[in-house]
Amino acid sequence: MAEYIFAPSPVTAVPIAGSTASFPVRRVFCVGRNYADHAREMGANPDREPPFFFTKPADAVVPAAGTLAYPMLTEDLHHEIEMVIAIGKEGSRIDPKNALDYVLGYSVGVDLTRRDLQAIAKKMSRPWDWAKGFDESAPVTPIHLAEKIGHPGTGKIWLSVNGETKQTGDLADMIWPVADIISHVSHAVVIKPGDLIFSGTPAGVGALKRGDKVTGGVEGVAEFQFEIGKA
Repeated sequence: MAEYIFAPSPVTAVPIAGSTASFPVRRVFCVGRNYADHAREMGANPDREPPFFFTKPADAVVPAAGTLAYPMLTEDLHHEIEMVIAIGKEGSRIDPKNALDYVLGYSVGVDLTRRDLQAIAKKMSRPWDWAKGFDESAPVTPIHLAEKIGHPGTGKIWLSVNGETKQTGDLADMIWPVADIISHVSHAVVIKPGDLIFSGTPAGVGALKRGDKVTGGVEGVAEFQFEIGKA
């Protein structure tokens, strides 16, 4: 048995809905600007861009419930509601027509973003890590197995702040649907069980303030409610 100089960090895991089992998180991939209206609001041309990806550390994943701390080093925290794909099988160079075979299930998550830091990074052609990969930046719901809910390709996706709808769209509006997203990721890295893929956000992203109550969901998958801490 290996001897460590200090105790390893606990495994980050997401509950499986209706089960005592949990999904151990390995890696977190996020696809950028996967809804045309959001791409436009961020100043991009959705007709010209192939999909691109960024990552978050596994321990950024937390339950989309209770109270989340307002992060350090920002005064412009933004919400981005997304359907999250949970990978259950290893694969590489996957053809889109086979890609759904690699999905264990689906969750709903929020890609929390320090937008002020992202703006600086973009302006200076620097990585987005500090803007995207901070503590508690990936709240997610329990995972619902695909064998029970199928593979949602249509359905409302929405987020509200203090009861006011801020983001709304339909999964059918994705530029790159789930199968294509998985295929693209698998042509860059080997996907493995435990990988989560955030599939993009519709238009309407905006700032969250301390004390805000955030609700949202994806039709046919899950809903959530959490609060941003006041401290």
